[in-house]
Amino acid sequence: MTKQNAQPCRLYVNGAILGYKRGLRNQYNHTSLIKIKGVDTKEESKFYLGKRIAYVTKVSTPGGKNGSKFRVNWGRVCRSHGSNGVVKCKFARDLPPQSIGGRVRVMLYPSNV
Repeated sequence: MTKQNAQPCRLYVNGAILGYKRGLRNQYNHTSLIKIKGVDTKEESKFYLGKRIAYVTKVSTPGGKNGSKFRVNWGRVCRSHGSNGVVKCKFARDLPPQSIGGRVRVMLYPSNV
């Protein structure tokens, strides 16, 4: 494939943050529930087990590596939740409450195919 005809390759699938793992009275902030776009069954969600997740936020003051205007909180898909394709994820730092309803990127690596 030549450079002129090369299509951009997207290495992630979009997901939505539904909330935290919880019971009737208790909430566990260390585990987040994520709905992955296009995944509607427990069997389809098995493909994403172990995949990395990125929660990207903008920063008011550029800094960090290379003066980036973004911060990334990395996480990993732990297991499925229910039968509708929702997955449980653990992040390096717990997601903030204002992230609920927001978007994440579910990376298609590491591959276990």
